[in-house]
Amino acid sequence: MGLKVENLKMNFKTIEEFKSFKEYGLEELSMLEELEISMVEDNTTSPFYGIYYGDRLAARMCLYIREDKLNLIPASEKYLEIWKLEVLPDFQKKGLGLLLVEFAKSFNLPIMTKPRVKSQSFWNKMNFVSVSENSSRLLWDPNAVDTQKIS
Repeated sequence: MGLKVENLKMNFKTIEEFKSFKEYGLEELSMLEELEISMVEDNTTSPFYGIYYGDRLAARMCLYIREDKLNLIPASEKYLEIWKLEVLPDFQKKGLGLLLVEFAKSFNLPIMTKPRVKSQSFWNKMNFVSVSENSSRLLWDPNAVDTQKIS
């Protein structure tokens, strides 16, 4: 089965599919309000990307482009931030999370995320490192030669 990451259209079907995910909440509801205003345009883009397994949304993530105003990342003005990366339980251990992260890495920008409980080992396998000793945020930097901690 040829699985691919695609930008999710924010429509009522997508909002309905999001209810299957644990991390369903205010962000999607606010998008729903925006969606109702711009429903005339069917090509409204969203920060959500997902993978369909057959006709079911099996995995998704929210991907934002951020300005590095605090100079958290050496030699970069912009970075991506991953929120709400989640794979439904029936589809876990099939490489869908890896596929989502590899898609984000294809932009060749640093990526910041805050891992959910019990997901640290996943992010470590993806070569994400702690931003600092006091931070729970993790970073993947395409310009880093190795996976040493960034201070």
